[in-house]
Amino acid sequence: MKKQVHDWILLADQDLKVSEILVKDEDSLTNIAVFHCQQAIEKYLKAYLIEQNIPLIKTHDLIKLNGMIKEIKDLGIDKNKLILINEVYIESRYPGELGLLPDGIPSNEEVEKIIEYAKEIKTIILDELKD
Repeated sequence: MKKQVHDWILLADQDLKVSEILVKDEDSLTNIAVFHCQQAIEKYLKAYLIEQNIPLIKTHDLIKLNGMIKEIKDLGIDKNKLILINEVYIESRYPGELGLLPDGIPSNEEVEKIIEYAKEIKTIILDELKD
């Protein structure tokens, strides 16, 4: 595994860890927790692309990143879940936009599901990088 890939995975792991801490310790920070889940997934996907020598584009769009991966190999990543998580990325940090799901601020239960999905993506990517 390339050092740059390792670095991206380390940063993704940190985002995932922050999400777990936030949802466990503070009910009012669920929007921040899902934002970090989105960031973690984005970094795992980019790590895979870097390992495959695919130049990164400036995007936070999980659907686009997964599409780039699918051009190489279909990893079986659930597009419907990516669509939901893709909604939480925002270009700005203004009130009313920060890390919201389509229906507003996520519940702890929703965040826990998204954290599990981020872990699922991590496992898929790490398994692929072992090959």
